This record gives sequence, C-alpha cells and structure tokens, in this order.
Amino acid sequence: MLLAHLLCKGADPFGVDTQILPWDAARDPMAAARARMDAAFEFFTKLGVPYYCFHDRDMAPEGGSVAESSANLATPGRTRERATAGPASEAAVGHGQPVRTPALYEWRSHNPDFAVVARRSAGQGGARRHGGAGRRELCVLGRREGYASLLNTDTRREQDHLGALPATGPRLRAQHRLYRHVPDRTEADGPSKHQYDFDAQTVIGFLRHYGLAGDFKVNVEANHATLAGHSFAHELQMCTDAGLLGSIDANRGDPQNGWDTDQFPTDLYDAVHAMLVVLQDGGLRSGGLNFDAKVRRESVDLDDIFIGHIGGMDTFARALEVAFRIRESSTLTQRKQQRYSSFDSGDGALFEQGKLDLAALRNLAEQGGEPAHRSGKQEWFENVINQYL
Repeated sequence: MLLAHLLCKGADPFGVDTQILPWDAARDPMAAARARMDAAFEFFTKLGVPYYCFHDRDMAPEGGSVAESSANLATPGRTRERATAGPASEAAVGHGQPVRTPALYEWRSHNPDFAVVARRSAGQGGARRHGGAGRRELCVLGRREGYASLLNTDTRREQDHLGALPATGPRLRAQHRLYRHVPDRTEADGPSKHQYDFDAQTVIGFLRHYGLAGDFKVNVEANHATLAGHSFAHELQMCTDAGLLGSIDANRGDPQNGWDTDQFPTDLYDAVHAMLVVLQDGGLRSGGLNFDAKVRRESVDLDDIFIGHIGGMDTFARALEVAFRIRESSTLTQRKQQRYSSFDSGDGALFEQGKLDLAALRNLAEQGGEPAHRSGKQEWFENVINQYL
C-alpha cells in the first residue's frame, strides 16, 4: 500500500488518471488491490515499458474460498481495461499463485491428500484469465516440491501426480505458452529437504520423463541458479542445450547471504555471460526478461524504485550490446569451435554419428598412442569479456 499511495501522490505529468485512496482503505483488501494496480500501471507508464508480469495475487487478494478468490480476480477489470490503452498493454508472463490456507501451508502439488492437490491447482487460474492481449504466457510455479522422509513418502507416486496436473492439459496448452519455473532452494517458510525440482537439469528431466517437453519451456531465475550451486549462465546453457529456454527472472543474490534476496541486477560481467548464452541460442523468441526483484529495506525513497528498475534494464541492455560485439568482432566463437574440431571429420565424426563401438575405440586408442596435451586457454576466454567491457 505504501507504493500505491506514493505513486498516486500529486499531479501526474503523464496524464494517468489516478485517485488517492484514504489510508483506512487498507482495511478493505479489494480497495487496496485496486490502489496497488493503479500505482503499478502508472509506474509502467512512466517507465515506458511495453510489457508487464504479475502474480495473480498482485491483482486481487485471496478470498475465503476458491469461488471468492476467483470472484476477486474477476473484479479489477476497470484497471485492466485502462491499462490496455497505455504502453504496458500486454502481460509478458502471468504467474499463478496457489491458494494459501492452513491445509495448504506447504503449497505442494504432490500432497498425499487429493483434496489438497485439487485446491492447490485452483490457484493457477488467475494467470490464465488475466493474460495480456497477445502473449498469453503462463508460468506454472515450482515451489517446494519435495519431501523430508522416505519413511512416509511414495516418491514415484508423488512425481507421477506432478506430471499429471490439470495445468498440463490440452486446453491450457492451446491457450498459453507454458513455462516451468526452476524453484528456490531457500523459501521463506522452508524448502523441502529433498527437492524434486532442484535445478534446470532436473526440471528438464522431469518434463522429458512425463512427455511435457513439447509443451513447456523453462523459466530460469538468476538468484535460484546460484542457490542451487550453479552460475546463472550455466542454468541458461543447460536449457538452451535442451532447446527449452523460455524466459528469465532477471535478478541477483548476495553470495555472502545464502538466501533468495531478489536484488536488482547490476553485475555487468555476469549479465554478459548470460547474454552470450541467449544470443548463441538465437534469442529468447517469445520469452523475455522480467524483474523478480525488489529494492532493499533501507531504500525508502520513491526514486529508489525507479532507479532499481531502470538500472536493471540498463545492465541487461548494455550486456546484450557487449555480448553482440564479442560474437561479431572477437574470435571467441571460432576458438571455442576449434577445441572440438577433432569431431568434425574422420573417426571423431564417426563417433558422433554412433558408428564406433567400444572395441573400435579401443583399437583407435592403441593405434594413435598418447594424445597431445592441449590447453583450454581459459584465461584467454575470460579476459575477452574484460576487453569488450
């Protein structure tokens, strides 16, 4: 509500018709939601961004039942209609949040109680209904899917239930481009001890195992990558290798914190690494960069919110330009390809084609003798980025 009132104060030079609500309106959840949306779309307008992303609980509060929650989501139409006339007229990605009740505290989509699974799935509905005018993309969140003890858990059955969720049905696939989110390892109320969706590769394996790789792409978050013990670029590379990179939550974490801090991205070196992977894959196509980020607790001025978003956009814009120059002007790509040139012809090419068995490999090794010791030139590759920065 503080953001809503700050952004709605005073005259609006951009001509957005806002209304300041009294402070006691915070006691009315729907009034608070309308004020929050008014503030958000005024903010998008001032930034001049063409797309926005949302969680459905950003648009309207959760009700006391599935029916009430759905009704709440259906009422902010006035703001949505006005928003489609402005620059932020399309939802890039909608995140469906699960309904949160005491019985659903863990949010798990593989709960051993079917009633909980059904109720949890109901929380994905808002993002489906409030997608943008053209993009209609839905991120099916992976949260804390996993378990604490094998003694009371049927892991095969739970993962089968994850693969059979109604959110993967043909009607939804026809209406939306679906993303599967790589979850956080440090959720505020505790991650699973053994997490099913640990990183990008386990998500990719899950999608392939249940025949969903043709329907889903993967949403990668920079902060979640580092919490899983990987780099941001590594997670992107695993998704591009699998042909499953969909979208990116552009943020960063604090390496000394070990938590999902969701800070705005300012590390240009890290962003260049990420953009090199994205460009190698031909771009994000229908996906995009979204800020799952927030200003720090001590950043209490209104302009801090603008600085955070603009700084993050500038970081990735400059990183994209640097990555493009590296690919166009340096020999990085050619040198990387050269390291694998022995597989481009002769016996190496036959091996890649699956035409050499283990006996043939043994004979070739015996005939060829000890291979030459070749440098990977890692220091050269790393310093290329510094040169172009």
